Amino acid sequence: MAIRIAARAILLHHDRLLLVNAWPGRTDLWCAPGGGVHTHDGLAQTLVREVHEETGLTVRPGAPCLVNEFHDPHGTFHQVEVFFRCTLLSGDPDGDWTDPERVVTHRRWLSREALADVPHRPRSLGPAAWGAPGGAIHDPLEAILR
Repeated sequence: MAIRIAARAILLHHDRLLLVNAWPGRTDLWCAPGGGVHTHDGLAQTLVREVHEETGLTVRPGAPCLVNEFHDPHGTFHQVEVFFRCTLLSGDPDGDWTDPERVVTHRRWLSREALADVPHRPRSLGPAAWGAPGGAIHDPLEAILR
């Protein structure tokens, strides 16, 4: 079984965190934008590409702030995600966009308070986004939600 590596963005704009739907067309679970690393691509390159595809925004990755891992205990899926604090460089944070892969169909900017009321993964997104810069958080292995 190969472990999938992904890069995800912690992007705050006006003290709101950018989240996208986790599955095509579904809005019952939210996650940070990003995606899987392609062969010979680095994490930062992956992050910039995936965020642009999924949101139409261009970001500059900063320091890693969270490592999350999840798996399907009854299958073969296992993913390790590295989250980076990002800076918005360009793009309309409230504008229209289309994910060419049609995985991401919705995006939201959520305040710290609103995040608490929205189903999201990993659970440590809030502390990673609004916590003090410095050491990274590790969110231990959890079962995938379906």
